[in-house]
Amino acid sequence: MAELAPYAAHAETSLGRLHPEAPCPTRDVYQRDRDRLVHSTAFRRLMHKTQVFICHEGDHYRTRLTHTLEVAQIARTLARALGLNEDLTEAIALAHDLGHPPFGHAGEDALNEAMAAVGGFDHNAQSLRIVTLLEHRYAAFRGMNLTFETLEGIVKHNGPLVAADGRPLARYAETGLPLAIRAYAREQDLRLHTQAPLEGQIAALADDIAYNNHDIDDGFRAGYITVREMEEVPLVARMLAEVRARHGDLADAPLVYEMNRRMVAAMVQDVLAETRARIAADAPASIDDVRSAPEPLARFSDGMAASIADLRRFLFARVYKHRDIVKKMTDAQAILRELYDYFAANPAEMHREAARVASLSDDTARLRAAGDFVAGMTDMFAIKAYAAIRSGLAKGAPL
Repeated sequence: MAELAPYAAHAETSLGRLHPEAPCPTRDVYQRDRDRLVHSTAFRRLMHKTQVFICHEGDHYRTRLTHTLEVAQIARTLARALGLNEDLTEAIALAHDLGHPPFGHAGEDALNEAMAAVGGFDHNAQSLRIVTLLEHRYAAFRGMNLTFETLEGIVKHNGPLVAADGRPLARYAETGLPLAIRAYAREQDLRLHTQAPLEGQIAALADDIAYNNHDIDDGFRAGYITVREMEEVPLVARMLAEVRARHGDLADAPLVYEMNRRMVAAMVQDVLAETRARIAADAPASIDDVRSAPEPLARFSDGMAASIADLRRFLFARVYKHRDIVKKMTDAQAILRELYDYFAANPAEMHREAARVASLSDDTARLRAAGDFVAGMTDMFAIKAYAAIRSGLAKGAPL
């Protein structure tokens, strides 16, 4: 690995793990975090979880797993160019969507509504819950016992969660911090009032770059948007013009692919230029200087942020709110609400979770365990479980 910048996360000065462990002779602490995530059950389940299109409806649409791999690839590219720690960056990118339930954001909305009485559901908080509690593979501790830097990158990659006085910020300003984050904060102080390390900040930007581009590609593959319609978006139109100027008339499929390549490259270059300028102006000398900065140091330029906002509006109107997707996601939400209600009322039917649920001391914990069980399902498992419940076969059958 190339020499790291002074403001990067250095493995030898990591703030360590909640449960101390002997060092590995062949890997540093962030490499171990990355490997633990790749080998986790939650990571494998992403293969069969929806990104935008129900994952079993086509072999070529992105799933939550392929999206995650695209995010990790872009994030590593950014990390290398900025002199950051690639292994920590990759670990954060690989973990960022572990908490998503079946059926994408529609599934999250359904679970949040169903679990309102016990604190709701938030996929970012669920990611933290998975890596610190639910993934139980190790004899000495629950969770994966990841480093401080990986955990803070997971939970703070979109910025501080609270102000210095503890007041919840941004998406949590009205609802308060999710229960899972508050619970873990009693175990370990992740400095929720500070910025994430730059490795976490660029993982968040890589997420934006990945989904904005692959959702255009998947929307085109599905027949929801045409090349002519894409030209309504100024950034897309500019990239299409560049492709045509170089290659002449192309069939739509290679034209869209070439356009997507250029869009990703343009966004990556914009992040690098803007972030380098902010680093030069702020002159952070350590990772703690990055944490204490008043704003994230990794950003899109204002111009690119506006262009991405245009693209997002187009995707919402033409893809995410397409009548076919809305119908399927409405059906999926009904499935998840019924699954949660069933397992909340019949905890003994959560066979994989039975021992843990039986040990829980209060009703809120047991109801949240039902949420954990449903959120951990793949799309196909959820459909199978729903069918079994509807047919009256669920009682006593291993799910």
